[in-house]
Amino acid sequence: MMPELQHLPQAVQNHINAFTEGLREVGGDAIRSVTLFGRVLDAAFDVKHQAIRSVLVVDKIDLDLLRRISQKGVRWGKLGVTAPLVMTPNYIKSSLDTFPLEMLDIQMRHKTLFGEDLFEDLSFEDDHIRLQCERELKTVLIGMRQGLLASAGDDKRLGSIETDIGEGLLRTLRGLLWLRGKKERSATPVVLDEVERLLACTVSGIRQALDPNKHHNYAGFQLLYRDVESLGAAVDAW
Repeated sequence: MMPELQHLPQAVQNHINAFTEGLREVGGDAIRSVTLFGRVLDAAFDVKHQAIRSVLVVDKIDLDLLRRISQKGVRWGKLGVTAPLVMTPNYIKSSLDTFPLEMLDIQMRHKTLFGEDLFEDLSFEDDHIRLQCERELKTVLIGMRQGLLASAGDDKRLGSIETDIGEGLLRTLRGLLWLRGKKERSATPVVLDEVERLLACTVSGIRQALDPNKHHNYAGFQLLYRDVESLGAAVDAW
């Protein structure tokens, strides 16, 4: 295991080893690199409740290779490993204007296990980041309206919507902070505090949505909607 991952629990290291060895066994020279990203690199990562996420980079997309890799999916799923994002070097470069938040999210917290690190030196344009933040926030609002209509008055359904949206919003919030000069990846509490400080707004609804101990109901749904609406208005004014 790489020295940079020695801080992780032994069980997590074992799962990562099994995953990467399996990939190399199936893919061989066709695999250019494998990169972990996100929470899996945090010392507090809980493999029982959180997923190991990664990017598999190949020179060209080979469906037969992906099919062979998929045959290990059940085993990896038991280890807490989700299906890797599959990209090519050209896809990464050409996606910096269309999916900048996704690429920025990987760049902020990643570790390449083997092969070339294709994320460390990526650069992003402010306009691309801002446009996707705006698009993401508007998409969330539309989804919340549709979710409310489809909930049939069932608060449990709304609670599920809140949780999903809260997790997805973190990437957008980090993008907003990036636009305000906060280029490093921060833990969730710090992200929320910084958003409130730098954007002069409150995100109590987002805080509740991200708190697993909170009871999610219609009142919380309203707070979350208000937060997203306020953030969207702020981005529109930039």
